[in-house]
Amino acid sequence: MVDLFGGNPNNPLASTVDSDDSVQLLDTTLRDGEQAPGVSLTPDEKADIARSLDRANIEFIEAGSACTGEGERETIRQVTALDLDATVTSFARGVQNDIDLALDCDVDGVTIVVPASDKHIERKVGTTHDEVVENTADLVEYAKDHGLWVEVIGEDGSRADLDFLERLMREALDAGADRSCFADTVGHATPETAYEYVSRLAELGPVSTHTHDDLGLGMTNVWASLAAGADLVHGTINGIGERAGNVALEEVAIALAHGYDVETAKLEDLYDLAQQVSHATGVPLPPNKAVVGENAFTHESGIHTDGTLKDDTMYEPYPPELVGRERRLVLGKHAGRAGVRAALDEHDVDVSEEELAAIVERVKRLGDRDKRVTDADLLAIAEDVQGRERDRYVELLDLTAASGGGTPTASVRLRVGEQERVASGTGSGPVDAAVEAVRAALGSEADAQLESYHVDAITGGTDAVVTVEVEMSKGDRTVTVATSDSDITRCSVDAMVEALDRLLGSAAVGPDAESEGATIADD
Repeated sequence: MVDLFGGNPNNPLASTVDSDDSVQLLDTTLRDGEQAPGVSLTPDEKADIARSLDRANIEFIEAGSACTGEGERETIRQVTALDLDATVTSFARGVQNDIDLALDCDVDGVTIVVPASDKHIERKVGTTHDEVVENTADLVEYAKDHGLWVEVIGEDGSRADLDFLERLMREALDAGADRSCFADTVGHATPETAYEYVSRLAELGPVSTHTHDDLGLGMTNVWASLAAGADLVHGTINGIGERAGNVALEEVAIALAHGYDVETAKLEDLYDLAQQVSHATGVPLPPNKAVVGENAFTHESGIHTDGTLKDDTMYEPYPPELVGRERRLVLGKHAGRAGVRAALDEHDVDVSEEELAAIVERVKRLGDRDKRVTDADLLAIAEDVQGRERDRYVELLDLTAASGGGTPTASVRLRVGEQERVASGTGSGPVDAAVEAVRAALGSEADAQLESYHVDAITGGTDAVVTVEVEMSKGDRTVTVATSDSDITRCSVDAMVEALDRLLGSAAVGPDAESEGATIADD
């Protein structure tokens, strides 16, 4: 049996994190997060993320590595010029020039990384243990003499000789460092290792923890570190970073708040921050990711949906509003009567018990075909079960698009109410141009928001059929529509027009509609 806390029969973490200011966060999204393969943030993106981190009350922001180059230094200067409340730092290697470059960027502090394991001391740097200790003390004194907040990281600390690591950090703290940091640089540590190492360092003075997720233990090692006495956690938004990534700061923040009543960040800002970082880095959020994943507060199972409708807390550890989210009830093969009725109520559709039973059966059958049941699907099923037809309010009559040899253009002909409207648009591609044409045709009525746009190829080859799914909202109403076609432009416009029709129209659609969600009425 794993003895995570070194034989302590009590819960050491609960006594360690017992006040709101006992744990702080250092975000390294702009430095360590950017080291993820394929990630490159512009200066403006870094500045925008830094502002958001500051608004979320993150105490420390590592803005980059000043030693990387002049472009990186300009980016760090852009962040320091924001006059944030957070302490803005630069990553510095164990050389004085790195500290000078950081000072030139007007940062508040530096994290000085020095080799700690034999691998790094002897094989990477080619020096001796004594020289590392002496050089580290000199660098700390130099940085402190220049008014910087200083943290010292022993690189590859989880594979270092613990006696040497303790000696190194004692000398750093004696030289004036504000804190030492336990670094599991390659995600090697088990919780027992993290607890043992951090316990020893915590006896010397303030200690931070920097964990990676190569063994899937990044979060567990943070908890072991906190139990051992760490009071500052390094991490990144969404857990992005080199290899398997860093610990996700939003997960640390909500776990501390929910489990121990320790506030480290403004929780309601976490989801927007996650979306911002995901968009800027191009790294999508896994749907099952804790706190910020699409499915974190989404319920399909009939039992779960019924319980959630009766009591919001039935199947959730904390309310979605706490982290800037909303609860979602979706339909599929596991749907039950309570969830289907709730979804119909959202669209002001009244059904009898007999009609509800028929609709639930149809929803389950559609879900059994491995298909997500969208709002348009549900409404079309309800219309067919009740024998209703509706006059479409918005209908696509004609679409042309061209993108070769110049600016992509598109024109559409719509029926809106009793009118026919023709409009054209331009864009970065034919889909963008067609969407702009639809917006132009609708004019002020096109004030619905496109919340998400997703494309999946469902067949192979050059004539592949694609499915486009859009989510649109207007006021407090949201509609999701999926359509399929071999022409992605037509498919995208069909989906958007169907969603707009659902949001803007007052009646229902018949079985002749373009969207896949409506054609299932023939099922």
